[in-house]
Amino acid sequence: MRMSSTVLTLAVVAFVEALPSGAADATGKWKAEFDTQIGVQKYTFDLKADGEKLTGMTSFERMGEQGQVELKEGKVKGDEVFFVELLNFDGNEIRIKYTGKVAGDEIKLTRKVGDFATEDFVAKRVKDWAGQVPIGRSVPSR
Repeated sequence: MRMSSTVLTLAVVAFVEALPSGAADATGKWKAEFDTQIGVQKYTFDLKADGEKLTGMTSFERMGEQGQVELKEGKVKGDEVFFVELLNFDGNEIRIKYTGKVAGDEIKLTRKVGDFATEDFVAKRVKDWAGQVPIGRSVPSR
């Protein structure tokens, strides 16, 4: 009887450890391009999740200008993310709030620009090419 309860306990532990943790991995570099009232905007988000805290930078290209901004108020809860980009427009600070859901290599985001506009778009994870084989090449055997 003792042996079967030990086996059952080990089986339960293995099953629980195999379950997804519920927390999606927001850490990484993400690229997005989306159309807005002021034209196409290109963004690269560089995010770092630490528990429920999310930090990072964003690089952008919009209206012929490029820039970089530190993200504020970042939070992660499960697969949901939230952060704020502060935009200085003609001397006025505008809060751009991002809410989203991480699913594998995509983040589905909603971007609320002050009281002016709301856009939905998808940011895709930038893959690290280290260790990947170019098409048409073979991996040398060891």
